[in-house]
Amino acid sequence: MADFNQILDAGDVDGGVINVVVEIPQGSNHKIEWNRKLAVMQLDRVEPQLFAKPTNYGFIPQTLDEDGDELDALIITDTPLPTGIFLEARIIGVMKFVDDGEVDDKIVVVPADDRHTGNAVQTLDDLPPQLIKQIEFHFNHYKDLKKAGTTQVTHWGNIDEAKAVIRESQTRWQQR
Repeated sequence: MADFNQILDAGDVDGGVINVVVEIPQGSNHKIEWNRKLAVMQLDRVEPQLFAKPTNYGFIPQTLDEDGDELDALIITDTPLPTGIFLEARIIGVMKFVDDGEVDDKIVVVPADDRHTGNAVQTLDDLPPQLIKQIEFHFNHYKDLKKAGTTQVTHWGNIDEAKAVIRESQTRWQQR
């Protein structure tokens, strides 16, 4: 299998449309991660069903977050997306997040060409407030049933803040 990170780049960050690879479908309790060394998707663990992902979850190729992994993305769609596909996605914001003391931000995106919804979602403000609450609750509590680990959503940022996080992650990738 080819390495996504060698073939795909982050996309047009300045233009607001990036490439995202799906790791975990919305509603799944399987923690699937990209294994960069083996260039495959790997089941890392099975979480309690209570903490199934509230959105599709993936990563942006050729980026590294401060935790040393590819920069994460929360992909907002009406239905789950399968593991391993990539999509062009429009940036709508960022969820600033700390996991066990390490920055682990999540870029929030929607499909770039989502014609059936009329591309109604342009920013985080266009998302239902209940969805934002569900996402925040999930990430603040998904480690509660484990013996160790703390997580905290620190704040939600706009598109410009999200682009800055992506650019910093691209720089880290280039300097690795």
